[in-house]
Amino acid sequence: MKKWFVYIVKCADNSFYTGITINVSRRILEHNTSKKGAKYTRSRRPVELVKFWEFESRSAASKEEYRIKKLSRKEKEEIIYI
Repeated sequence: MKKWFVYIVKCADNSFYTGITINVSRRILEHNTSKKGAKYTRSRRPVELVKFWEFESRSAASKEEYRIKKLSRKEKEEIIYI
């Protein structure tokens, strides 16, 4: 069974981007080097992985991604740096 990951990257402009993937290292590489990276991160390169979590299903990962995306910057910093 595939493992899914929710990740947060810090962009060059100090903003945060949250996403899901099954391969974190490949996804970070895409964000930094290819057109496959999210449109948001393409103009904010380089990005740096700051936190990730593992989930058993895509559904669970998607729900957590949605929850994190609704958080304020301060709340995101709290979950990243604890």
